[in-house]
Formats: sequence, structure tokens, C-alpha cells
Amino acid sequence: MSNIDFIHEEKAADIGNFLVGRLLPFRQKRSIGPFVFIDHMGPACLADYENLDVPPHPHIGLSTLTYLFDGAIMHRDSIGNEIEIQPGAVNWMTAGKGVTHSERTPVYLRQRDKFLHGLQIWVALPKKLEFIDPEFYHVEAKDIPSWTTEGISYKLIAGEVFGKKSAVPVYSPLYMIEITSIEEKNIDIGQYLFGESGLYILEGEVVNQGHHYGPKQILITKDAHLCSFTMKANTTVYIFGGEPFPEERFIYWNFVATDKATIDKAKDDWSNHRFPLVVNDSGYVPLPESKLK
Repeated sequence: MSNIDFIHEEKAADIGNFLVGRLLPFRQKRSIGPFVFIDHMGPACLADYENLDVPPHPHIGLSTLTYLFDGAIMHRDSIGNEIEIQPGAVNWMTAGKGVTHSERTPVYLRQRDKFLHGLQIWVALPKKLEFIDPEFYHVEAKDIPSWTTEGISYKLIAGEVFGKKSAVPVYSPLYMIEITSIEEKNIDIGQYLFGESGLYILEGEVVNQGHHYGPKQILITKDAHLCSFTMKANTTVYIFGGEPFPEERFIYWNFVATDKATIDKAKDDWSNHRFPLVVNDSGYVPLPESKLK
């Protein structure tokens, strides 16, 4: 991955009662292609009295992608979906004009020790689709394109690249790729990629132009065609990227939009309980005090 424009290390943030590492956005970089938000959850060992509990909260103007390495999360939303996600599968929820959802430890795990580890991602919607009706898709792990080439394992979690297409129904040109190698390998895939690109090191080590990078770092380049690097043995990386949108995106709490008036309306609607309710879940996350401006 030549000509790295940004190197960023994840920073701690809270979601519900759970500590995560925030990768995007940060001060120097607000998006990578259409990706506007990336959280690394865990890895965490939760005791029998500890659980993930993110009560009902709203979204607009984006799609959320949840991908787990370990553990399980029960998703419920205002469209009526109630589904457990497990490692390797993808939950893809498109908020559009507005959706409410919750994320909790499943009932059968709540009174036992458990692990939780994964990624949660927001992808901004194209301007013309910001106000579509909300949708939800669950894609099982077996339906995610996976292959091995020259000892390197690939998964195309979302998007279209390498002549392959994920079953996740994205709304703009993008890609999210998992690459794993148990041996040291040189990777040169820039010819297949497009737009901007970010490489997140989950485990192991990546070398680029003599520089060594370790876990919890994300390397960002504005030109994905320059994506080449060396993976040391037992390394797993995730590559996010795609074509950036021409319009600026405003992000305020859980809301993404191309104009501030839409954000203001969402704030008012949530504060006055005009968003749809989550089916089979109760609770309410107030608009954070720090954001009541």
C-alpha cells in the first residue's frame, strides 16, 4: 500500500455499556469512500453478569454492517426483524428515512461467560437514496464469497471486486475484504481496487516501504490502485474502500445526511418520540446532552 496518506490507531469509545475501538472518523479523515464510521468491538470476555445492551436508538441516511469474529448479538428493529448474528455472517440494515434498532446479548448467553469480538460499520447512502424506506438483510457465512489463492485466504464481505460479488445488497460502488495468511506473503491487489482505500490490521504485522505496522492500526490511501504490502505470518487484515461521494456528509450522533436541516429534523423527531418503535424491545437512548446544540 504505497503512498499512505494517513496512519491512525483506534481510540476507545463507548457503545451502551461496551468499550470499542473507534477507527473512523477521525480529525484528519472523515470517510473512506462511502464508509463513514468503523468500530472495532472487543475482543472482550464478558462474565455471566456482563452483557452487550444497546437499547433502541435511531439511524438515518446510512446502511449499517455488523460482522462478528466471535460471540453473538440479537438484532431487533422497527421493521419487525429479530435475528441473531453469529461469526462470519453479515447483518446489513439500511436506515434510509429512519429506522430504530437495538443490539443485545441473546437470552441464552446472558447468564454465562461469553466472548464478543467484531466490526460495526456505517456506509453513507447516495444522496438520491437518503430517504428510501428502511430495509434489513441477513447474509449467512456460507453465502459470503471465500477463496484461497497462492496460500492467501480471501473473503468478500461486501461489494464487488476481483470479478466477484457479495450477496450483501450495497447501494454504491464499494468493497470490504478480509485477507488472511499463515505465511509471509507479498500482496499486490491495487489493479483490482478503486477509489479510496483503508487497510485495518486485526492481527499480525504489515510492512510497507520498509515501515512496520501492527494490530489496531488503519492505513489509508486516497488511491486504491497503489495497494501493495507484505503480510507477515499469521496476519489478518480488512480492506475497506470505494468511490467517495461528491457531496459532503454531515454526521451527528447516529444520523448521516447531506444537509444539516435533515439532521435537525431527525434530532427533533427522536427527542419527541416520532421514530418508529422497535418490535419486541423497550427502552430509549436519549439524544446525548453533549449534542443538544
